[in-house]
This record gives sequence, structure tokens and C-alpha cells, in this order.
Amino acid sequence: MKSRVVFISLLLLLCFQYIYGLGSGESGTGVVPSPDRSPDGADLRSSVGTMMGTHFAMFHQGNTEKCAIVMNLSAVDRCAFVKTTPDCSMEDSFINYLKMTFCLLPPDLTPLTITLCMIWLLLLFIVLGLTASKFFCPNLSAISSSLRLTHNVAGVTFLALGNGAPDVFSATVAFSRPHTAGLAIGALFGAGIFVTTVVAGAVSLVKPFTVASRPFLRDVIFYMAAVFWTAVILYRGTISLGETLGYLGLYVVYVVTVIASAYIYSHQKHSATRSSIQSSTHVPEFQSSESDDEAILISNSSIQEDYDSEYCPLLPYCESTSSILLSSLNPVDSRIWRRKSWRWRAIKIVKMPLEVLLLLTVPVVDPDKEDRNWRRPLNCLHLITAPLVCVLTFRSGEYGIYQIEDQFPVWALTLLFGLFLSAIVFLTTTNHHPPPYHSLFSLLGFVVSAIWISAAALEVVSILHMLGVVFSLSNNLLGLTLLAWGNSIGDSFSDVTIARQGYPQMAISACFGGIIFNMLIGVGIGCLMLNNEPVVTFEPAGLLTWVLAGSLGLSLVLSFILVPLHCFHMGRSYGIFLLLFYAVFLLVALLTEFGFIHTGSQ
Repeated sequence: MKSRVVFISLLLLLCFQYIYGLGSGESGTGVVPSPDRSPDGADLRSSVGTMMGTHFAMFHQGNTEKCAIVMNLSAVDRCAFVKTTPDCSMEDSFINYLKMTFCLLPPDLTPLTITLCMIWLLLLFIVLGLTASKFFCPNLSAISSSLRLTHNVAGVTFLALGNGAPDVFSATVAFSRPHTAGLAIGALFGAGIFVTTVVAGAVSLVKPFTVASRPFLRDVIFYMAAVFWTAVILYRGTISLGETLGYLGLYVVYVVTVIASAYIYSHQKHSATRSSIQSSTHVPEFQSSESDDEAILISNSSIQEDYDSEYCPLLPYCESTSSILLSSLNPVDSRIWRRKSWRWRAIKIVKMPLEVLLLLTVPVVDPDKEDRNWRRPLNCLHLITAPLVCVLTFRSGEYGIYQIEDQFPVWALTLLFGLFLSAIVFLTTTNHHPPPYHSLFSLLGFVVSAIWISAAALEVVSILHMLGVVFSLSNNLLGLTLLAWGNSIGDSFSDVTIARQGYPQMAISACFGGIIFNMLIGVGIGCLMLNNEPVVTFEPAGLLTWVLAGSLGLSLVLSFILVPLHCFHMGRSYGIFLLLFYAVFLLVALLTEFGFIHTGSQ
């Protein structure tokens, strides 16, 4: 469902751009050059921004890089331009999608190349969702269990990272390149307003409830502070190293506040319970009922043990190593397969090659299982494939192809080390009993899945950058729509499902807790990765950026005022209001992007 919604949204957005935005060139997709453009191409904003009709004169406000003028050229000259222009290089991604678009096929078949890139974008969103849900989050849960972290600490640290991994990695990758920083701003602000309006509104419609007052106010205040801080930095156009570290520090303060609040609430609850027990005159009855409950639990557990022992096989069944490996690599449960519809099966068939690839390279530790998901042949294979994925995927394989003393490649050394380590583990373990160090595999799975997510996010940002150049779409619009929707829709369906099952409080807490993490960690780490200079300078923020920031701030202020006025009850009327607010915001954003709304100076 998530992938279909993103794909349909992409088609609608690009169709809208075809109808209103593109001028006529030799290939039918060019932009009419501006008559007042200087010969040396200095007036880039004017040359790229001139469209058919006066309404679209300021359309390209957000695409100011030199590569954007490629659409002003004839179709036959575009390939040579992207090959010779340094600004069109995409060194951080595996594929240069601009070269692929203009050089892979003849100019007349450029729309086919763009369609292939859109299908590849859909698959990348599937990879992001699969890696985060089935590999990244389970390993984070295993790590938190091994460290014996409380639910509050795990929820605002490891689990928040697991839920927001696609958003954080996408924002970090986009921030790390100056020309795509608008994608990060659009994605973070766009996801924030989407979650606080559409998701919160859907939860209110599905299950009206009364939100916990103190956690709700705490989360809204911290998120408003993060949004205000980001808006100030965008207004100034610069951010210092201290302010960057301040983002990370503010999240640490948020985590400490959550933990302290939970401790105070738990202490007050235990004190109230103890005083009520002491003042009660029926203490013996209370204790006897508790003992009765324990007796019932013991009897139930004994019945379950008898049931399990009755249906245990008479002879122990020893599964061979090869059968363990094959069953571990099978992503389909035959019992589930028979119950599902043909649509689910079709989507599963598309996902199967990706799941098998991830199963081959990412170990998963499940502390809820008796064997902790120990699969001896597969886990030994992980010791070979996981390090190879790390060196061949990190920074687009830059370190993997590096040769030591110009003779021996790093990937070969990594392969030999993995083979040696895998042989030791295989010879010193058995198929049915996990070794004492099995928990370390969760750390390995965490690192490898994080690298997979980072690589997929890098390709997503590069494709969106290419679409912004080809279809004359600003990075802010692509960020607030496609990137924000693609990263948020999966969690949105999860939150609505949780609310439908009777846990709306948990769903609304997940809404605000996740976006606070994404904003503070995404901006903080992303700005740290820009460069090593003490002050980082951003490109001037356009009108659409202020529409984003103002709409998000307005939605938070309205929630901060209206929810307490309704005694913290979030009903269906409030849910409808939030959905209408997002619809109005999206309309204003589109009108601003396409030049219908602009400042007087423009």
C-alpha cells in the first residue's frame, strides 16, 4: 500500500507538471530559454524560471545550480552537457541518473528512461521499508534487551531510531550535499506537518480518545522549539558548529525529560497504590485473590507444558545444515501464503528477491525466540557477506575498490577475513544451540542494515534531484511530497492500525516522538556532515520554505491551544479539522511552487 500510494502520487505530480510547467523543445520536454539571459549563463534563476505563460515565471526558484539549465538545451546536446558539467556529477550515488536519463537511450526515448527511474524509485522505497521493519528495528530491540534498557529509554533512543531510520538517513544524505539541502528541509517539514495533521487526524477519526495531558504538551513544546530553531537558522542562512551540536543536545534534554517524567509518574503511582492498600480494610482478601491468580497462572502453565510434551515428537528430529540454510532464506510462510489474496501475493513476489538479498547479508537476533533466531549456516555466511556489503556499499564503494600498496584490493582482504572468521564460528558451534556471543550478531545486523538504508536513501535523493532538474521541480516540493510521503506513509498505516486496535494514546505518542527525533537528529547529523568549517552557509530560503515552516508552526500552535480547550479530547471533529488543514496547506504549497502565489518583489 505504501509503495502504490507513493507511485501514484509521483505520477500525478509529474502529470501536473507536464500540463502546466514544461515548455516545448526539440524533444517536447524542454524549457523555453529566457530572452534576457546573459550569454555566460550567470542569470540562472531567470533562465531556468521562464516557463510558458506568465504564471510560471518564478517556477524554478529552488533550482539554482548550473546543471538545471540542461533543459534549456536541445535534446541532442543534453548528453554532452551532463557529461562535461561538474555540477551534473552524482559522485555520492552508484548511478549518475542525469547521465542515465539523457545518454542511456536516444533522445526520443527519454520518457522511457524516466519511467524506468520511477520504477527504480518505487523499489528503493520498498527496500527502505523492508530493511527498517524486518532487520533494523528487530536488531535494535535485541540490542536494547541485551543492554537491559527500560522501555522509556529504549523508546526514545533505539526504537525512535528504528522508526525514523528512513527519514533520518534521507535527511542526512540530502544535507550532506549543498544542492539537495532543500530536499532535507522539505522532507523534514513535510513529514512533520503530514504526521501532525493527517496521521493525528486519522487516529482521531478512527478512535476518538482523551490524550495524556503532560506527555502531549511536552512533545508539542519540544517540537515547536525545534521548528522555531530551524526557521531562525534558515532565516539567517548560516549555522555554526555550536548550533549544530545544540540540535543533538536538545534531543538529549528531551530524552532526559521523558525518562524523568516516567520516573516521577511511576513513583507517584506506586505511592498512591501503597497508601490505598494501607488504608484498605480488606487486605487479606486482596492477598488471597492475588494468590488465586498465581495459582491459576501456575495451573495454566502446567497445562501448557503437558500439552507441549504430549505433542512432542517421540524421536528427536535433527535438521541438516543445508535444510536449515534453505529454510532460513525462504521469505514466504506457506500457511500465510494460502490465506492471503492474489494482490498480496503479487506484491510479495516483487519483494521476494529483495528479502532474499537482505536475508543473505543482514543477521537478525530475536530475543523472544528460544534459540534467539540462531541459524548456524546462515549466520556463518553473514560473517562473509556482511563485511563485504559494508565495504562495497559505504560511500558508494569508494573504500571497497581501494588497493593497499596499489596491489591488493580492500574487498579481497575483507573477503579473506570473513572466510577465516566464518570457519572458526562454524567449527566451534552447533546447529541447535546459539553461542554465548550470539548477541554480537545483533550489533552486526544493526550496522549492515543501517548501511543498506543509507545507500538506498542516497539513491532516492539522487533520483529526486534528477526529477527536479528534468521536470523543473524545486527540491523543497519534492521533499515535502514524495520524500516525506514515502518515508511517512508506512508508519502512518501502522499508527492508524494501532489506534483501531484500541491504543490511540500509543499511536499519538508515536506521531510526535518520531518527528522530534527526525528533526533534531536529522538536521544535527546532516549539518555536521556538510563540511569541517565552523560556519555552514545555506542557499537563500525561497517562499515555499517559509510556507512549509509557517504551516507546520501554525498546526503545532493550533494543537497546543485547541486540544487543552477541549479538555485534551481528540474527537472526530478535530480529526476532520486537521485533514482539512493539510489539504489547504498542500494547495497553497502547490500554488506557491507553480508561481500563482509569490511575493510582491517577484
